[in-house]
This record gives sequence, structure tokens and C-alpha cells, in this order.
Amino acid sequence: MIKKIALLGATGSIGSSTVDVVTAYPDRFQIVSLTFHSNIIKGRELIEQLQPVYVGVGTEELKKELEISYPKIEFGVGEAGMVRAATLAEIDVVLTAVTGSVGLRPTLAAIEAGKDIALANKETLVMAGQWVMAAAEKHQVSILPVDSEHSAIFQCLEGAHGKTNLKEIVITASGGSFRDLSREELKDVTLEQALKHPNWSMGEKITIDSSTMVNKGLEVIEAHWLFNINYDKIKVVLHKESIVHSMVGFKDGAYLAQLGPSDMREPIQYALTYPERMPIKNEKPFDLSELGQLNFASMDLVRFPMLALAFRAGEKGGAYPTVFNAANEIAVAAFINGEISYLQIEELITKAVSEHQEVPSLTLDDVIAIDKETRILVKRWIKEEGNL
Repeated sequence: MIKKIALLGATGSIGSSTVDVVTAYPDRFQIVSLTFHSNIIKGRELIEQLQPVYVGVGTEELKKELEISYPKIEFGVGEAGMVRAATLAEIDVVLTAVTGSVGLRPTLAAIEAGKDIALANKETLVMAGQWVMAAAEKHQVSILPVDSEHSAIFQCLEGAHGKTNLKEIVITASGGSFRDLSREELKDVTLEQALKHPNWSMGEKITIDSSTMVNKGLEVIEAHWLFNINYDKIKVVLHKESIVHSMVGFKDGAYLAQLGPSDMREPIQYALTYPERMPIKNEKPFDLSELGQLNFASMDLVRFPMLALAFRAGEKGGAYPTVFNAANEIAVAAFINGEISYLQIEELITKAVSEHQEVPSLTLDDVIAIDKETRILVKRWIKEEGNL
């Protein structure tokens, strides 16, 4: 039986790897619907290649342009378009590969429609993990992790037959583009430098998030919700080679680790085939003897203050992680657009989190409103030059 997939964020790096997995096994998978924001050249290529029945795009202009070229395909726009793509009756699993908070409503809609989720959009759980996990339980759908770190933890826990004897989970971090620079040396770094990740090929935002360690902080909060584990049992270690994707420690002192090359197709494919394993077509060579050694070090939370702030936001709970994420999204966009310096990303996030006033009896609507309010506030701070 062919598994029918909705791919949200089809033109990004995760989307491209997903297409590679799906097209390698046309007898097992079919992308029935897909979405992309504005990359019309790549979008057209995917439409021609995959022949989906539904496509969501970022603007009405793109929709009108594509409707002329592909009259047999249904098109939608924006958030409503993503929701429609994720809830088509024939869909079995929704792979959310979009970046940022835009993934929340489509993911919740898919869960409510009874679709399994292959989750690469960590911001969905960072913003609203309480409600997303409750909805998944209510509608009896699976949320399978696609991020390499969370897939590694999931696989290690599967290998141990659950987490009954769990001591801790250990998330590995490459350190990002500036892992060997001091705080002083970060003052004048450029966008071009920030986008040179030493190990992975990713989109602009996630590459910058990796360099500030915000991405690892988001992964910590995501892990808390995915695996229902307290923050004091989540540890992050620096591992420059990105070969050990994460580890799980048990009460008897044993540790299970998941290792492999830096290839996102593996966690994507496992999420789509779970619990079955299948060969990766054209797999990357992997030989530990050629690597020679693997290195690990403690995370320096003074050097990477955003990781420490993410732990604090997660422990505070409520809307603090939402504020952390929203401020980061606006700050990173401003850095990419040349509006602020690199270190001002951290300043803006810290200011937003420190000034947040928690709402009693928080609801999902409150979280969504706080997300919007935080974005407006941080944009205002950016316009008020020097008043961070």
C-alpha cells in the first residue's frame, strides 16, 4: 500500500531530502500535496516531477500564475493553503518541513483530521507543545521526529524498549559556524560567515540559529515535549563531527548512541517507514575507522548564552518559549536583511524574554496572541535604533 504524504515546505533543504526519499521508493510513497512559499523555479520543478493534486503557495500572485500553467491542480494560499494541503482526505502522513511558527496551525489541523505527523518543524512544539501533544493523544495519531537529534533519541529509546530506566538524554551540538570564535570575535561577523556551517547544508535561518545555539535550545524544548522528560534530565554536549546524533543514558550506567553520516534522508525515511527500516538509495559512505576519533566537550553556556536562556524559558514554561522563539525569528530576519548586527540577535531575544509578563490560565489562543505581540514589539525595538 502506497503511503500518501503532504509535504509542507517542499523547496527547503528538508523538503528536498524528503523528495529524494520518496522518489527512491515510488512503490511505497507518493507526495499528494505540497506547499512552498516563494521559490517558484524549484516549485515548478517539483510540480512537474511529483504531479501533486494540491499545492499551497505564499501569495495570490503565485497562485494565479501557477493556475494558468497547471489547470488540473488545486491551489491555495498562505496558512489556509497549508491547512488544506495537510488535511486532504487521502493523506496518511504530514511531513512538516516549514521553518518557524507558521507550522503550528497546519500541524494542529492535521492532527485533528487524524493524520500522523513527521515533525521537522520544532517551533510547533516550542510554541504550543502542551496543546499539540494533547491533541495527538486525543486523536490517537503519531508524532514521529525528523530532526536528526530527536530521531536519534527516538531510535535509542526504541532500542531500549522504552524509557522505564532512563537517566538522561544527551543532545549533541556541532557548535555551528562560529564555534571556535570568542565572544569578542563575534562583534563584527557577517551574514556570509554565519551561513557557512561546518557540517550541514541547511537554510539561512536554521544555519544562523545553529551558530547562536538558539536551534539547540529549541531542540531542548522540543525534546521535553516529544519524550515527556524534565529539563534536568536533558543535557547538551559539543560534538564537532556531528557523527553521534544524540545519546540516551540509563540508570545502570549504559548509554545508547545513534551514529551515522550527516544525511537528513535517514531520519526522514525512518519517520516515513517506522517501524520498518529500508536501505537508503545512494547512501553516503560511512566508515568510523576513516574518521579516526570523535570529540566531545561540555557546552560553555557563557559562550553560548542563548542555550542557557532556552533552558530557563523551557523551565518557566507557559508562553516563555513562545516569546523566545518569536523574538528569535524576527531578530534573525533582521540580521539577514542587514538591519542589526549578529550579537544584537541575542540582545533582542534576551530583552523579550526578560520583559515578558506571564498570562494566568494560559490558553492556546493566548499563546498565538503573545507570539504576534512579541513580533510587533521586537520589530519596534529594531526600528528604535540603539534602544535595545
